Amino acid sequence: MLGHESMIWEVFGLRFNGTTIVTTTIAMLIVFVITVIGARKLAMRPTGLQNFIEWVLDFVRGIIKANMDWKLGGRFIVLAYALLFYVFVANMMGIPFELVKGDHEVIWKSPTSDPLLALTMAGFVVILTHIYGLKITGLSAYAKGFVTPKWFLLPFKIIEEISNFLTLGMRLYGNIFAKEILMILIVMLGTSGLLWGAFAFMPLMVWQAFSIFIGSIQAYIFAMLAMVYMSHKVEQH
Repeated sequence: MLGHESMIWEVFGLRFNGTTIVTTTIAMLIVFVITVIGARKLAMRPTGLQNFIEWVLDFVRGIIKANMDWKLGGRFIVLAYALLFYVFVANMMGIPFELVKGDHEVIWKSPTSDPLLALTMAGFVVILTHIYGLKITGLSAYAKGFVTPKWFLLPFKIIEEISNFLTLGMRLYGNIFAKEILMILIVMLGTSGLLWGAFAFMPLMVWQAFSIFIGSIQAYIFAMLAMVYMSHKVEQH
């Protein structure tokens, strides 16, 4: 990213992106800790974190109900909650700053600005839709979905699955990567001189506020599309 490179860890000849491993682990821990603390002492009149967790669950329940019958879709509430919350936290991690070690080694950024992570998550979602589609509708109905309403649509159905995977992953990656690139450009402009520093302060604040909006919208779109794809597979007739 503009001459900055991720930390690379080499283990038994295999190369791993250390920056993505560290930041995505931290994002998962944040989601896990907040969820556990919020659900630890449940009260009839929720306050604090419990109130927040229940608000997120209600929001996720609305996403599922908008795409499939709740009797069928209710089982996916944990999946949708995890996707929405994790992607949101991951998108927010790069907004305050990008931490660079030495001249160019990045050790802190949004993990979702890594195309491999975004595409891996998209692949995970698409594979899950096929697993649940096969499990819930059965082999016959699942296979029939690829040749309905006409058998010659099979190639287009396969292309649709590939495009679902690519659009889900690349949309998330592209938006978060572009968000962080522009933020780095503004910071570089601001640090190039005292005058530019004063000029760049306000645009940086505005762009950081807009980045919160972008990160939130992308988390919502990712969870929403995941449930849309899931409904197409589990509600086949």
